[in-house]
Amino acid sequence: MSDDQPPETVSPVLRREALLPNERSRGLGTVAVVCTMAGVASGLALATTLMAMQVADSMSPRACPYQRAEVQQDHGFLGIGYSFRRGMIEVDKVLPGTPAAAISLQPGDHLISIDGDRIDSMEELQDRIFGAHPGSTPSILIERNGAARTVRPTLIAWPTITY
Repeated sequence: MSDDQPPETVSPVLRREALLPNERSRGLGTVAVVCTMAGVASGLALATTLMAMQVADSMSPRACPYQRAEVQQDHGFLGIGYSFRRGMIEVDKVLPGTPAAAISLQPGDHLISIDGDRIDSMEELQDRIFGAHPGSTPSILIERNGAARTVRPTLIAWPTITY
């Protein structure tokens, strides 16, 4: 090696295994500092990737609370998405294959009352439908394009949802 040539530079390589468990468990900030001190050009980007890998490594399908929802066998389910507008419940979405679809509810319909009792809030609708049992047929007064009509869906149990 001659004196005219500059010394060879070696880019630092930092692997997630190089981080001590204590550093990894202290969070993103500590990992970013360690990565930067190790000479990694983009310490924060690498730290983010390493922390995401750490989280993924620690997850298991059995530990994930969102993997499966419990079946609510004793609660009613209509199958609509809705909001409260201008003092009324307005249907935003009708889920296919549900009692709401079977009675032809449509987005834009207004739910006025259930079994003769006016629905004045989202909570009242939730209490009345969720509090009913599967198989019950509440009388629901709806308004569509200014015309009122009564429908009687047969509620089902809350469906099983898997992810």
